[in-house]
Amino acid sequence: MVARKSRRMEGAPAGAQAAIRAIRLLKSFTRAHSERTLLELSTAHGLTKTTAHRLLSALESEGLVARNPRTGSYRLGPAAIALGLEALQSHDLRARIHPLLERLATETGETATLEVLHDGQVLILDEVAGPHVLSASGHIGTRWPLHATSTGKVLLAFQPAALDALQEPLTGYTRSTLTDLGALRRELERVRERGYGIVLGELEEGFNAVAVPVRDALGEVAGAVSLGGYAARLGRRELTDLAAHLIRHID
Repeated sequence: MVARKSRRMEGAPAGAQAAIRAIRLLKSFTRAHSERTLLELSTAHGLTKTTAHRLLSALESEGLVARNPRTGSYRLGPAAIALGLEALQSHDLRARIHPLLERLATETGETATLEVLHDGQVLILDEVAGPHVLSASGHIGTRWPLHATSTGKVLLAFQPAALDALQEPLTGYTRSTLTDLGALRRELERVRERGYGIVLGELEEGFNAVAVPVRDALGEVAGAVSLGGYAARLGRRELTDLAAHLIRHID
């Protein structure tokens, strides 16, 4: 599918078009698509193969992408990895919340994460795994759908503009996933009323989680902290108790 030219591209400063296209190429690489061919990238962004190759060559010269010598496909390069690590280290919210994640993981035994809104999904900005042998671990940088995660529900509830990122029909990941937008909106009302969001096997069967909002210095919701684990340990009652525990620590 050929990508349409966005309003941001149309209103971009003169001379910035190539930079924007290069940035979009970089953002094409995800955990699910860690390697992409020249054809895939050019098609996805509505570029000719010549233009895409020129941009990728420039990125490769700076170490931001690298080529698989066996297949010729592109992947993120060492310079992109270094930039990502620098971004993590310099992120104020992550620095402030990390000690809390360590304390929560130790006290509850479950995996604690800090997640933020990114490109219409939730992104794990930081994570501390609990000591349980069988514990949840998504790994930093993983992205999850907004409507099927506890953190996503929190961000949708307290950052209403995030609802614009949802596209119907909502994807069903399990039999419990909320795929009706009306039902999801009613759930988000409950999240706002009680101050936390939960999921019961909505992203993955047998995995439950609870999340609460994290606010910045101005009082705006900047992310969400979650605790998640297997349903055998975390039923609705346990999640409610953990929600109270989270709220006490966040406040």
